[in-house]
Amino acid sequence: MPAGATAELPTGAPPEATTGARGRPEAAAAPAGLPAERAFIDLHCHTSASFDSLARPAAVARAAAARGLTHLAITDHERIDGALEARASAPAGLTIIVGEEIRTLDGDLNALFLDRAIPPGLSAEATIAAVREQGGLVGIPHPFDRFRGSLARNHAEDRLAVLAGAVDYVEAWNARLLLGDGNARAAALARAAGRPGVAVSDAHTVLEVGVASTIVAGDPSTPEGLREALAGEVVLRLGRASAYVRLVTPAAKLVHRLRRQGRIRATGPSTRASGAR
Repeated sequence: MPAGATAELPTGAPPEATTGARGRPEAAAAPAGLPAERAFIDLHCHTSASFDSLARPAAVARAAAARGLTHLAITDHERIDGALEARASAPAGLTIIVGEEIRTLDGDLNALFLDRAIPPGLSAEATIAAVREQGGLVGIPHPFDRFRGSLARNHAEDRLAVLAGAVDYVEAWNARLLLGDGNARAAALARAAGRPGVAVSDAHTVLEVGVASTIVAGDPSTPEGLREALAGEVVLRLGRASAYVRLVTPAAKLVHRLRRQGRIRATGPSTRASGAR
């Protein structure tokens, strides 16, 4: 676990307190040990703007607010229009962070606090530079998930360590990683790189929003605020997506394909990273 975190990543099932009936996340409970000013954040979530989700942006925002989140990053694949729609309809008390999950030549990266979408198909370094130009933050999503476009699928550990050192945070717990030790390895990567580890839902359905999240002190509503919050005391709320909701993803892809609303492709050289989200 990265320095500053106060929860241990379990290797088995998540604590019962993190989820309610049928695996639905409940309103976040304030843990002991954090100051009164807390933020409950989920930094990885998708809407129907993604090629593999049917969750309406407004419905995602409502679910996040109902489950006690104060900040939700919408990180649709290669686009930000769903995030902008969610931000426009967000209930009072919920801050929507406009983000994007970007397929790079090296694997997936997440960008936060964007004004415009970053195109896919760039190198990881060029993608990070493009996000920095907008004043945004960069994270590594599900780095060891072998079924998705993860950085570890394309690079040895030394190269992965270099990339981890260039970002702002690492997903130490991704709720959609159901098999293997990928989350434990991601936490170790964050620790080795000296980067904060976060817990995220990676929600593709409304049911998943907030099933895993991160609790920080302070106000992470700006890039500087989030960076400062992640550098301080961090609590990870651990939960997993059910196998049932994972089955929705192939159906969503089919619906988008029938609507001719498939994934945005890179205009340059084809990417090496591949895999379902």
